[in-house]
Amino acid sequence: MKTLLLALAVSTCLFIGPVQARLPPPIQDAAPWQVQGSGEMRWFGFAIYDARLWRSGEQWRSDAPYALELTYRRNISAEQLVSTSIDEIVRLGEKDEQRLRQWRTALAQVFPAVREGDTIVGVHEPGRAALFFHNGKQTGRIDDAALAAAFFAIWLDPRTKAPDLRARLLAVSGK
Repeated sequence: MKTLLLALAVSTCLFIGPVQARLPPPIQDAAPWQVQGSGEMRWFGFAIYDARLWRSGEQWRSDAPYALELTYRRNISAEQLVSTSIDEIVRLGEKDEQRLRQWRTALAQVFPAVREGDTIVGVHEPGRAALFFHNGKQTGRIDDAALAAAFFAIWLDPRTKAPDLRARLLAVSGK
């Protein structure tokens, strides 16, 4: 029985360890990261990425720090990541062309090309900034609260293009 429990404990640590290792440390003065929800993004039947939403604290709050972890299941260029992000931000309502040009430049500075198995983590500091990590290494910080909010709205706004994924990330049942 002890051997079985030890084997279970070791296998659990092996499973959990790599997932948490990809996340940056929690924001200063915030609680440790905890999974809020997860899901898969598919487009025309093709798996694009697996997503996990991490919260800091006991309950999900959009005004508290959170992290979105995307583990890619295919290769995607940096240019495509930026263009798709901007297209979705426009679809959700941003129309200011000058702002969109600035945001495109800011995103291009933090998004690398991804290969199958790569992970990008975006950390949202509501009202302040967004930090981005590629395979555990920080790629940049964007100190623009409006861009940070617009970027994470791609997944978390009720008008998202992927409402089922949003519901799974937020762990909302019946939505």
